[in-house]
Amino acid sequence: MSKDEFKIREYEERDKEALLSILKLNTPNFFAASEEDDFVFYLENELEYYYVIEYNEVIVGGGGINLKKENKEAYISWDLLHPDFQRKGIGVQLMNHRLEKIKTIPHINKITVRTSQHAFVFYEKSGFKTIEIVKDFWAPSFDLYRMEIKLFF
Repeated sequence: MSKDEFKIREYEERDKEALLSILKLNTPNFFAASEEDDFVFYLENELEYYYVIEYNEVIVGGGGINLKKENKEAYISWDLLHPDFQRKGIGVQLMNHRLEKIKTIPHINKITVRTSQHAFVFYEKSGFKTIEIVKDFWAPSFDLYRMEIKLFF
């Protein structure tokens, strides 16, 4: 499996069911069951930039970017990756795609991700630093890890 075999493209509404299936495959290891409705709401009402990653034209993951331009801040949002494709560098490829996109947006000087203790190490490897931890924030046994990268151009 070569990284060249993966394609990243913008989300389309028809991708929602495939992404929900991937979310369910990652529940309860990375997501609480109660987060499914939040993800649907996000896809239908809050997404600004969302990308899917395909392998042989099958969606294997996705991840988004949301902006708070008044705060000069970008948020990494709703990272999902099919369990069969985790720990193979595919999530890093999707993260790097979004980081490059963020760098093209004027006036953004900070990137934030809100994750849990189950995934924060992935973000540390991309340079994020933990700023805050809130116990049981997302659901019981799903703590909030708020992490940031500061950008300097």
